[in-house]
Amino acid sequence: MLAAVIALVGSLFFALGAALQQFEAVGTAKPGLLALLRRPRWVFGGVSILAGGGLHIVALGLGPLTVVQPMGVASLLFALPIAATLHGRKPSRRELAAAGVVAAGLIGLVLLVPESDGPTYLGPDGVLTLLGVSGVAAVLLWAGSKAVSPAGRAALLATSSGVLYGATATLVRVLVDGTWNWWYLLALPIPALLALMMLQRAYAVGHFGVSFASLQIADPLTAVAFGALLLGEPLPTGIAPIAAAALTAAGTVALARTSPMEAHRDPA
Repeated sequence: MLAAVIALVGSLFFALGAALQQFEAVGTAKPGLLALLRRPRWVFGGVSILAGGGLHIVALGLGPLTVVQPMGVASLLFALPIAATLHGRKPSRRELAAAGVVAAGLIGLVLLVPESDGPTYLGPDGVLTLLGVSGVAAVLLWAGSKAVSPAGRAALLATSSGVLYGATATLVRVLVDGTWNWWYLLALPIPALLALMMLQRAYAVGHFGVSFASLQIADPLTAVAFGALLLGEPLPTGIAPIAAAALTAAGTVALARTSPMEAHRDPA
């Protein structure tokens, strides 16, 4: 129970941070990190996200993954009302329902992923593959975002960010649980900073619900994929993960249709 409560509070902090950062980035033609760092609300959002991540780690130390991970998915349900309030509106029932479908699908996916019971090892070639594949995928998603609607652009840019965050999470696991190498540590900020930059571009488009949901989906799925391809971890089997993925995809499409585009705001 304590682990669940801490994880839930962590999700609230993460949602608040994401909503604040999107509020500062929305409508910005070039949402550069240096410009955003001069905005106190954006910085406070970053601190809130770090606090949420720290609480999630604490929760994982107190309870099983099957309890903590679903609480983490709740950040999507927290983030939409917070963001809507910042923009002076109320989230619609259809918007919240679509977010609920996404959250349900994500919970199913995270609970179906088998836990790894072996040591984590990734050689130098594997690290280069990790960075190369995630980098190419992120660039292709970024390029594709230029030819779609605003909602699609937000989704593709956030997915690009999620892929890079998933690569970052995989590298962190390698450093914490297995292989430790000083140049692995030096490589860590590269995908993390690129992911942050791409996410601000997604936020700047204006469809917060779409971008945040896409991030929530792409990050764990990328980490699971890299775990299977590079670390030899098992993948879920059967019809259940397919159904959960279909539910998540359907919710995201519905969210793209119901989530309004926030208007350009005065950065002052």
